[in-house]
Amino acid sequence: MSSSPPRCALMRTTGRVMRMTTSPPGPPAPRAVLPAGWPRPSGYSQAICVPEGRDFVFVAGQVGWDQGGRFASKDFVLQFEQALRNCVSIVEAAGGRAADIVRLTVFCIDCSAYRARLAEVGAAYRRVMGAHYPAMSLVQVAALVEESAQVEIEATAAVPAARGDVR
Repeated sequence: MSSSPPRCALMRTTGRVMRMTTSPPGPPAPRAVLPAGWPRPSGYSQAICVPEGRDFVFVAGQVGWDQGGRFASKDFVLQFEQALRNCVSIVEAAGGRAADIVRLTVFCIDCSAYRARLAEVGAAYRRVMGAHYPAMSLVQVAALVEESAQVEIEATAAVPAARGDVR
């Protein structure tokens, strides 16, 4: 799970009016886009609109290994969860949080493994991302560069400008 601080209610003075909000100060959050009449998708968004005042962070493909470059498991779901955690860790290092991720691309070597364990994949996703569903794509590939990898995930985030330890 994200190590972001808890979101507390804030009092903001706008002119002579005090407003109570749970939104952190800064630019507006990215918002999901859904054309009129379209059904709401389950587990992802059709598109995300990024407001002004945010910097894009492009996360390279992350596989399911730990910080030391070791795979703890050959299990698809465990690798999926770790790869997603790796993406969130990078976004956090750039000053963002899971909710700032606006796009995920999941590459897997076996879509049938993904479909067969969809409930477990969904539970792993929610442990890392909560109820945040960016635009997403799933692509089956013939192989991944890391031979032990079952899945690789790329992320794009839109973090509030001028935050984080970006080097």
